Amino acid sequence: MSGTPYDPAREGAEMAFDGRMSYGDYLQLDRVLTAQAPLSDAHDEMLFIVQHQTSELWMRLALHELGAARAAIAADDLRPAFKMLSRVARIFEQLNSAWDVLRTMTPSEYTEFRESLGQSSGFQSWQYRLIEFTVGNRNPAMLRPHAHRADIHAALTAELARPSLYDAALACLSRGGIAVPGAVLARDVAQPYRADPGVEAAWAAVYRAPEAHWTLYELAEKLVDFEDYFRRWRFNHVTAVERVIGFKRGTGGTGGVSYLKRMLEVELFPELWHLRTQL
Repeated sequence: MSGTPYDPAREGAEMAFDGRMSYGDYLQLDRVLTAQAPLSDAHDEMLFIVQHQTSELWMRLALHELGAARAAIAADDLRPAFKMLSRVARIFEQLNSAWDVLRTMTPSEYTEFRESLGQSSGFQSWQYRLIEFTVGNRNPAMLRPHAHRADIHAALTAELARPSLYDAALACLSRGGIAVPGAVLARDVAQPYRADPGVEAAWAAVYRAPEAHWTLYELAEKLVDFEDYFRRWRFNHVTAVERVIGFKRGTGGTGGVSYLKRMLEVELFPELWHLRTQL
């Protein structure tokens, strides 16, 4: 081992940043790393805050990718959409891993700061709601928790007026020569989507002849892959909450675990799952 300390500057590393863009400047780390403001003296409140803030950052990226994927599908530019949907699936893999960190917090540790949360709850995450609206799980009743923020309420309402990711996929399926029921293509996109036998038959036709419909076949599998990870995230959410608070009501007034378990029954792309039984 050499006795001379390593100096990165000798290899050209930038070492002076007066008036120049640094790593911290670019990422605005002063803002990010001072955004954690625990309201109690409990050690584990910092874990709780960071876990939820990082989850919201991943959701921010997921929305960026989902919006671009939807636009690409609407333009029949499917290859970039496949890359974006694969990335969203990996984002939800990261979100799944975050629950593993939160599960290191015990019920007694959470109790130390739970009252500090007031009525705040993950149920109120507008980005999560926007993800659901974007991909196709639409329920206008879920606008109400955001009525106090006109900007957020407007963004969610605007999303309900646009065709969802799944609507875009079904329109693409139709343009690809696969018969999709006209009533589905012309439906009120703001309303919850309901599984349709004709849509299941359309996707089944793709799965029965993948060589003839390869891009549509790959589109279907990218959607299934995303929903697979999304379902795992929901399941991990349930188990993490049950492990930490049992069956207490949620801070936001929901039934807690009972509410989350009902969400496990929601299918984003129902026909893509149902058709597997008939193949």
